[in-house]
Amino acid sequence: VEQIDPRWTVEQRDCSGLVRFAYREAFKSLWPERLLRGPWQDRRGAASAFADAETLLAHNFAPLGRDEQAAGGLRSGDLMAFRQGEMNDGPATFHLMLVVTPDDKAHGDTLVIYHPGSTGEEVRIGTLQGLFNDAPREWRPEAQNRSFVGFFRLKDWVTP
Repeated sequence: VEQIDPRWTVEQRDCSGLVRFAYREAFKSLWPERLLRGPWQDRRGAASAFADAETLLAHNFAPLGRDEQAAGGLRSGDLMAFRQGEMNDGPATFHLMLVVTPDDKAHGDTLVIYHPGSTGEEVRIGTLQGLFNDAPREWRPEAQNRSFVGFFRLKDWVTP
């Protein structure tokens, strides 16, 4: 990422803020009426301009699974979610990563884009395969990793 869009305000720069910003920008051209009513559902199911990572997962995105089959079916805009910290006497912190798939999977890598969450940090980009192979265990998107919550897709994009 060469430069952060100034419309993504500093106080919103964390992993869920990146997801909200990316979807808001996409909705502007793909689904503008969604922005008028509030793009997210809050914990009560009401339209809202804001949702934290946990609320995004619980009320706005549908789980796809935690296994290799789910990873193989990822599409651009899907999320990967991790939950960290609940074993260190504190509340769990959810962490989200955006997935970007290549037009031709045979000739390109599936990317993950995320913000580490700390003030002043930059957006990072890596490959999904890199997470499987090189990430510390708690950041690997594998079913046996208790910190890995799973892969998710916007509920409106899931077909029954």
